[in-house]
Amino acid sequence: MTEPLYTPDIDLAPIRNCRLAIVGYGNHGRSHALCLRDSGVRKVRIALRDGSPSRARAEADGFEVVSLDDAAGWADAIALLAADEAHRQIWTGHIAPHRKPGQALILCHGFSIHYGLIDPPADADVILAAAKGPGGAVRQEFEKGRGLIGFWAVHQDASGTARELALAYLAGIGSGEVGIFPTTFREETVSDLFGEQAVLVGGMVALAKASFDRLVAAGVSPRMAYIDCVHEIKYLADLIQARGIAGMYEAISDTAEFGARQIEDRIAGPELRRTFDQAMAAIEDGSFARLWVETHEAGDAMKADRAADKTLPIEDAGAELRSRIYGATK
Repeated sequence: MTEPLYTPDIDLAPIRNCRLAIVGYGNHGRSHALCLRDSGVRKVRIALRDGSPSRARAEADGFEVVSLDDAAGWADAIALLAADEAHRQIWTGHIAPHRKPGQALILCHGFSIHYGLIDPPADADVILAAAKGPGGAVRQEFEKGRGLIGFWAVHQDASGTARELALAYLAGIGSGEVGIFPTTFREETVSDLFGEQAVLVGGMVALAKASFDRLVAAGVSPRMAYIDCVHEIKYLADLIQARGIAGMYEAISDTAEFGARQIEDRIAGPELRRTFDQAMAAIEDGSFARLWVETHEAGDAMKADRAADKTLPIEDAGAELRSRIYGATK
């Protein structure tokens, strides 16, 4: 196992001396821009599409906002932090036709390089600088004097110094305070997509919905079902993050642990493994990425799904509970 690097091991000059354009000002773009500026990166511009609702916020934060085309002609490095599924359109329509020769490309996920949405020219350093966690958490941890664990990779090293730029970028957003590890574009992409689909989002939501419905069918009130199958997820997740799975089991009641161990292997049975195998195959062969990008480019991909979610009984139960806990629906 490779040992991590920390801030004292890393020279921030490669990013501090760089004219950096950050494409996108959502959770990742804003967090990265603010952290890098606080780390001494002075030449930062925010590149946004015409009419972007993020313009006002970026300007209020004190950044100069420029068009995608202008950013491509100005920057020594582009940090492409817009949504993965939009990368192909942004690259082909705005960056590639106007890019400055020798310009580096920085990505926080491997998706668009691994699946070939972007075909960078030979003169470009192409690097991955991934802080593992939600974009907003990058800033939250930075302000605490910490950061998110970082992973770096180099797809192309035209300058011979791509590694140094990747490390400097990650140190600039705080990852050097907790550790920076090497990876590959493939590893980061496959792990990120599978984790989201199988556990962190898809798996967790499927279990929460199914268990809520089963309790309500058994005559349990929606409020109680929501508390035990959704609301308390956070507390168990916090325990696992702080203490690991074994530590979580040590911290909960013996009744909860015994019951969990009785059903754990049945939940993770052959049917689940087949589902996981199918999900992994679609990630590995690129069919998931193709479907997602084509769906995105065809229009508003998940409007109907999002509207349907709001009509579910589980959402009514959650809204009612949150209104009582927090004083307002959140």
